[in-house]
This record gives sequence, C-alpha cells and structure tokens, in this order.
Amino acid sequence: MSSLLKSNAEIQIQETTIQVSERVDTLYRQIDIISRQVITDSYVQQLLLDEVEGKTASFDQRQALMQVVNRYQAYSDGIHSFELYLRDYKRIFPLNGMVLPSRVDEKWIEQAKDAKGKLVWIGRDPKDPNLYLGIRQVSLIDRWFSNGGYLLTRIDENYFRLKDESKTGKDNEYMVIVDQKNSPVFSNYYGDIEEIVMENQKNVNINEANYIVVKKKSALTGWTAVILTPVNTLMNGLSVLRAAIIFSGIAGFSIFFFFSFILSIMITRPILNLIRTMQIAKLGGLKPIAESASTVELVELNKTYNQLVENTNHLMEVVYEKELCLRQAELKALQAQINPHFLYNTLEALYWSLEEKGEELAEVVVAMSDLFRYTISGPKVEQEWVLVKEELEHVERYLQVMKMRFGDRLTWYVSSPSDCNVKIPKLLIQPLVENAILHGVGNKNGQGTVSVIVEDFKLHSRLVIKVIDDGPGIEVDALYSIMQSLKFGRVASIKEKGMAIANVHKRLKLYYKDDEGSGLSIESKVNQGTCVTFEIPY
Repeated sequence: MSSLLKSNAEIQIQETTIQVSERVDTLYRQIDIISRQVITDSYVQQLLLDEVEGKTASFDQRQALMQVVNRYQAYSDGIHSFELYLRDYKRIFPLNGMVLPSRVDEKWIEQAKDAKGKLVWIGRDPKDPNLYLGIRQVSLIDRWFSNGGYLLTRIDENYFRLKDESKTGKDNEYMVIVDQKNSPVFSNYYGDIEEIVMENQKNVNINEANYIVVKKKSALTGWTAVILTPVNTLMNGLSVLRAAIIFSGIAGFSIFFFFSFILSIMITRPILNLIRTMQIAKLGGLKPIAESASTVELVELNKTYNQLVENTNHLMEVVYEKELCLRQAELKALQAQINPHFLYNTLEALYWSLEEKGEELAEVVVAMSDLFRYTISGPKVEQEWVLVKEELEHVERYLQVMKMRFGDRLTWYVSSPSDCNVKIPKLLIQPLVENAILHGVGNKNGQGTVSVIVEDFKLHSRLVIKVIDDGPGIEVDALYSIMQSLKFGRVASIKEKGMAIANVHKRLKLYYKDDEGSGLSIESKVNQGTCVTFEIPY
C-alpha cells in the first residue's frame, strides 16, 4: 500500500510539475514575443538603420522611442522596462548615455550575437536584484538582418511568481524554478538549492524529513521546475490502514485455518485416498476403492471410479482379446472362402478338358497339383504373404488350365517390373483374372485377351496392379450396383457372381486398413472391356 500510494503520488506530482513548467514557458514566451515586437517595430528599425548608415538620431527622435516602448510594455505587467543600445554599445534609450558593457558582462553580449536575434536569459540584474535581465540582438531587416544594436529587457521578479503559490508551502511542500545555470528564478525554499536540482536525485532529506523530488526540464527555456513533497504527507493515515489490514489478516487466517482443518477431514482425506489408489493402478493394475466417504459427491465419485475399474478390466481381459480373435478369424474365413470357389471353377474346367482331350490328362493333373499346392495356405500367418512374381506365376498356371477350356479364344498378357520384391497377400490377383475370363472372355464371341499389368511407382512407394479384359463390359447401372455393394460390404449379385470382387475388396481393406487408397477401383465401357485396379503400399 505504501509503494502504491507513493507511486500514485509521484505520478500526480509529475503532472503538476509539467503544468508548472508549461505555465513558466507561457510567461517566458510572452516576454519573448513582446521584446521581438519591439525590435521589429518599423520606427525602431528605421532609427537603428539610420544610425548604422551614419545618421545620428536627434533628441526628438530618441524621445519618441518612449511612446513606442511604452505601447508594447503595456501588453505585459511583468516587463519593468526596455533599454535600447546601438551596435557600438551606446545607449539610445533611455537618455542617460550609459554603455552596454557597464550593464551586463560582455559574455552575454557575445551570446546575444550568436543567438541571431533570439532572447538570451541573463538572470538577476546586477544593478537591481529585484529584476531579471534578458538581452537580444536587433537584426536590421532592410540590411540583410545585420546587427543593428541590442535590446535589454528588464523583468519584474514577481512576474514568475505563480498564482497558486499559496498551495505550495502547505504541509512543508516546496516549489523551485531554476534557469539553465541552476540559478533560482522562483523558490519558496530557502535552503541549499544545488542539492535539490542534482541529476537523478529522486529523494532528499530536509530537516530530517524525507521528500520526494519531481523535476521537469523545459525544452523551450532550459529551465527546470522542481516540486518537493514530504513523504509523511503522502502516507498520512497509513498507520491506521496498516493496523486494520493486520487485524483483518489475523482474523481471516484464523477462520481460514479452522475451516481448512474441517474441510481436510471431510473432503481432502477421501480425495487423497482416491489419488493414492489411482497411483497404485499405474504399477499393479486397476483396483477398486472402498466406498466410504462423508459427502454424497465423494461417494458418487468412488462408485463411478469403481465402475470404471470394473469396465476397464473387463475390456482389457475380454473385449480386446475377442476383437483380435474376431479380426484373425475374419481374415481366415475370407481366405478360406476363395478356396472352394476356386476349386469349383477349376474342376469345371478340368471336366471339359477331360471330355474333349483325354490324352492330356497327365499335364492337367500336374498343373492342378501346382494350383492346389499354392492355394492351400500353411498354418503360419507369414505363409499368407507372397512375392508379386509368385502371385503372377500362379496366375500363369491358372491361365494355362483355363486355356484347355477356351482354346484359342483365350489369350493373355502379363507384365511386371523385373526388380519388384514387394510382398502381397496370397490370391489377390487370381480371383480378378478368373472374373475377367468367365465374365469377359467367356461372354464374348471370338477371341478375347486378359492383361495383368503391375506398375511400380517408386516415387510414391506404391504398386499399381491392373487386370484388364476386352469383353462386353458392364452396364452403367450394374457397375453402380457393384460399386455400392463394395462400399457397404455386400456381395454384388446372387449365385456367387461377384463374390471374388467383394472378397478381394474386403481383404484389401482389412490388410491395408491404414491406407486411404486401399480397395478395388472398377472402370468399364460397354463393348470395350473392363479394368479392375488396386494399389499396394510398400
């Protein structure tokens, strides 16, 4: 509170000091304006110009200066009188023949020359301590602003005595205004001013009392306004406030301590028990907590925590393992679904071959043996993944078997990169080739071609596999129905037609569930053919 009051007081005093400095600047500016009007008066300019050109002013002309000077002097009650000197330092007004060096030191005359017509503040008049002096050079406008003489302004001491002086001095508050030489212009403090106006002096001791010193230096005059305020005045009444705060603090602490003790028994202990139980759960698993508490809220919290423990343990021990088993079983079921479907179609091809070409039975049996050996997976999961080239070799064997049924009507084209060592799930490409033969080449009059193209996009770390046929294609409505069936996981049509596409699509989604581009893409044009495409990330 003491620091806050002191800080606020310093801000207010600083504002007051700024106002004092601005008022002094206004008074100084008034003297500057009136004295400038005197030296720029046409009569004064002409008289001094005649003197420079060798025409000595007559007594009447010099006497007439009194009317000119008095006219300007009437504008301010602070100007005591004006004295006008020629450039050879002889006084032309008033009429007593005094020279300028006898009135002021020559250093002030030199400063007035350097100031080029600006007002130079001298300080107290050595002839009269109750007056201040200011000097400025008279520049002749019609003679290229050359030196025509000097105007000495005598200013009343009370001119800079501010009207609210009565407010200062109250409660031993002081105000001091010093010029650029640290000489006092106004002061109601009669001690050593030099100590007060020292740079960076924010506090000073006067008569064993501590005072706050606030200063403001004028950019116009170079004068400094200083206000000294006793600290004890600012802190008046703080002792009563301090006692009230201390008493309130003691009473508040006592009440707080009492209720904290009660609340710690009613609330804190059950909460700490719950926290300790949760911390133990990090080490030895989740354990329930005894539902003993003094408040309804904590009892409900304990019940909720125990239910959470029970449900979490159940999920950890049952649900999670069950989900893993279901996922593995689903993959196994989809893999097994391919086998009877494939064997059914292959045996049908073998039937037609044996009926027409009984002499090739040995070759058919060998091919079928390789097909069955590849199709039936071993018990290990890693045996379900094969290299792309192994899958393509299986496709080639299948095409050779189907060649026995379709004869010259079936031709094929298989293309893949020679350095492709990517592994894919078994039996992804062959079901698509089977669909292309049965529904593409089989439904076409004349020769048909099935193309299997594997493209390796190493820049994107992906394989693109396409199965293309030049069969009759798929109608727009039928294609839309197939795509919707794939989207919602249903078989496209009855009598197992479309089963292979749905199976491969779902297996891709399961194997590559983290890949947004997984699944089949089908493009088809009527009487032009069908292209089934899927992507495999490395």
